[in-house]
Amino acid sequence: MAFADPDTTMSQSVAPPIAMPTVRDPRLDFFRGIAMFIILIAHTPGNWMTLWIPARFGFSDATEIFVFCSGMASAIAFGKSFEARGFAIGTARVGFRVWQVYWAHIGLFFAVATTVVVLNAMFPDGDRNYVGQLNLWPFFKDTETNLVGLLTLTYVPNYFDILPMYMVVLAMMPLVILLKWVDLRLAIGFVFVVWFMAQGRILDLVGLEYLSFNLPAEPWSEREWFFNPFGWQLIFFTGFAFMSRWIPAPPVKVWLFALAVLIVLANIPLSNVGIREFGFGAVDEGQNWARQWRIDNRIWITKSDFGILRYVHFLALAYVAYVLVGPKGSRIMPSMATHIFAKGWRLILGIIMKVGQQSLAVFIGSMYVARLLGATFDQIGRSYTTMIWVNMTGFAILIAIAYGAGWFKSQPWKKKV
Repeated sequence: MAFADPDTTMSQSVAPPIAMPTVRDPRLDFFRGIAMFIILIAHTPGNWMTLWIPARFGFSDATEIFVFCSGMASAIAFGKSFEARGFAIGTARVGFRVWQVYWAHIGLFFAVATTVVVLNAMFPDGDRNYVGQLNLWPFFKDTETNLVGLLTLTYVPNYFDILPMYMVVLAMMPLVILLKWVDLRLAIGFVFVVWFMAQGRILDLVGLEYLSFNLPAEPWSEREWFFNPFGWQLIFFTGFAFMSRWIPAPPVKVWLFALAVLIVLANIPLSNVGIREFGFGAVDEGQNWARQWRIDNRIWITKSDFGILRYVHFLALAYVAYVLVGPKGSRIMPSMATHIFAKGWRLILGIIMKVGQQSLAVFIGSMYVARLLGATFDQIGRSYTTMIWVNMTGFAILIAIAYGAGWFKSQPWKKKV
C-alpha cells in the first residue's frame, strides 16, 4: 500500500502551501482493486470462499483497505482543488462528491430491494426468503415512515451502511483540511478525539457514555449505524494524511518490518481461521480461550466503532505490503519481458488496477451482483465446482463494470474523429 491547499482567500501564514499529489499511485489502484474482489466474495451469501478472505486471518479486513485507500484517493482527487481554487471551491467539490455517493446509495437500495422482491416471486416454494435475508420487511411494512428515513439516512439497513459512512467521512474533509492549515497538530488531534468519542464501550467503562455518539439507523428503535463514521474516519484520514504528505512515509527498516510481521502473525491464533482450522485456544469440554478472549475484549476489536486493535493490525499489514511491493510499487509493476508469464501478469495487473480505479461503480455493482450470486447458489447448490465458476462469473461482471465505467467517464462522444 502506498504511504505517501491553500485557500486563496486566507493568508499564507494560516494556509502554508503544501505539495499535493496529482497522479494516481499504482499501489493505490492495485490494493483497492484487490479489495473490490474480496468485498464481492464477502457479501455473497453462503459463499465458501468467504471462509478464507483476509478478515478470517486477523482483526482488520477489506473494509479497512477500501476506506484507507479511499482516503488516499481523496487526497489526490480533492487536494488539488483546495490548493489551486481555495477552500470554498474545494468544499464545493467535496459536496458534489457526497451528492453523487448519496444517490448511488439510494439507487443501490431500490435496485436490491426490487430484486429481492422479484426473487421471492420467482421462487415462492424455496427455503430462502430474500427480503427477510436482508431484513427489509420493516421497509415494506411501513414504507411511508421508512422511505423518509431512507432519504434522510435515518433508516440504514446493515447491508447498506458503507456508503452512508463514507458520505459522513467525506463531509468531514473540509474541516480537517482547514484545521491542518492552522496547525497540523490541530487536525491530528481532532481526528483522534472524534475517534475516541465514537468508542461507546470504552466511554461506558469510564463513566462517560453520555459523550459517545453515532447516528440513528432505524426510526423505530435505538439501533445505530453499524459503521460508525466517527470511528472509521480515523483510517480514512490516515490514508489521506499519508498521501497528502502531512505524515512522512515510514522508513523501510528490518526491525520495523519484523515487528509488523510479528503483529500480523500474532493475530492468527485469535482469528477465525486460527480458532476454526488450527484449533488455537481449545481446552477441554469444547471451551476455547481464544474465542473467549475475543468476547471479553470486543471493545478493542469492534468493527462497528473501529476498535484500536483493528487499527494496529491494519497498519502492520499495510506496512508489510508497503515494503513487499517496493518503492512506488516497483515489484508489482510488469516487466518489459515478452515471455508468457510477463504478458500474463501485465494483463492481470491491468485488470486489477482498472477495477481499483473505478471503485465506486464496482462497489455498487458488487453489492447488487452479490445478491444474484447468492440466489444462484441457492438454485444450483454449493459444490466446489459451482463455487469456482459462480465466483469467476461475479469477478467477470465486476471487470466489465470497471471497463464500462471507464469508457463512459472518458466521454468518447466528445472526442474528435
